[in-house]
Amino acid sequence: LLVAVVAAMASAFVPSSNIIVQRSAAPEASTSTALPVNIKVNVGEGEPIESALRRFKREVNKSGHLMDLRYKRYFENSQDRKKRKIVQARFRVRMERMNARRMRKQRT
Repeated sequence: LLVAVVAAMASAFVPSSNIIVQRSAAPEASTSTALPVNIKVNVGEGEPIESALRRFKREVNKSGHLMDLRYKRYFENSQDRKKRKIVQARFRVRMERMNARRMRKQRT
């Protein structure tokens, strides 16, 4: 029994060709927070698992699923949703303006 556990643990930490995390909305688990997540991270031969995990976390953050889950955790009425969208739009325009200014500065 101990040998089987050690063998299972040893094979769990061997880097495979790629790590695929998929979560689909199953009928029994379909709630308001269920989101279709399809994020792939290819792990190179001899690449440390820490760097692959870091890249995976970055991809999850870029996908925006965690932010969406945070807003769906509690009920949000339409007025609150409109206010949040307006604040997000202001922030997005501000970031676009800053990036455009930075790009203009780099060209000169």
